[in-house]
Amino acid sequence: MDAPTDEKLLAEYLRGRTGGFELLVRRHTAELFQFVVRFTGDSAAAEDVVQETFLQVHSAADRFDPKKRFKPWLFTIAANKARDFLRRRSRRRDVPLDAHFGDDADADRRFVHLLSGDGPSPESDLFAEEERRIVRQVIAEMPPNLSEVLILAYFHRFPYKEMGEILEIPLGTVKSRLHSAVAHFAERYRGRIAEGQKRESDQEP
Repeated sequence: MDAPTDEKLLAEYLRGRTGGFELLVRRHTAELFQFVVRFTGDSAAAEDVVQETFLQVHSAADRFDPKKRFKPWLFTIAANKARDFLRRRSRRRDVPLDAHFGDDADADRRFVHLLSGDGPSPESDLFAEEERRIVRQVIAEMPPNLSEVLILAYFHRFPYKEMGEILEIPLGTVKSRLHSAVAHFAERYRGRIAEGQKRESDQEP
């Protein structure tokens, strides 16, 4: 028997069947958390944002357009709340760069290979961890409008149309912004690698 769609579960919830909402929460919490923690670089804040997102889904469920997909709507709410957090944090000048992203090392590695082009390949667990640390730092330091489109495209594999819905921008803007984000990331990633190689070279006897 096929699992019910997100849209059907939300419709059931609106008819008073609370189990539909509970299943939506279980189905999407992990991926939503990964999205927010990549976007904000703060795992504690991500937990709060995810909770706030589902609270808004609960309160705004009757305003969801049933002709659309639930997941982009969910990510739109989360992205807006993550942006609110970043604005508040920028006023506090508190920018943690070392957030734990969970056990998704392969996703990070594929992302780096895709963007770094002629960058080095990981040859050990130690190197791979350093590579992931650099990826986290580069993304954390990117302008939010670039980091969010990069995260949606490469970590969460949303198509252009749905990224436009989540970010509330036209399709053409999605494509041009993603192009800029890839170039921005690649330049800074290669710069970090070059800095690390220079430090190692300077330390050699």
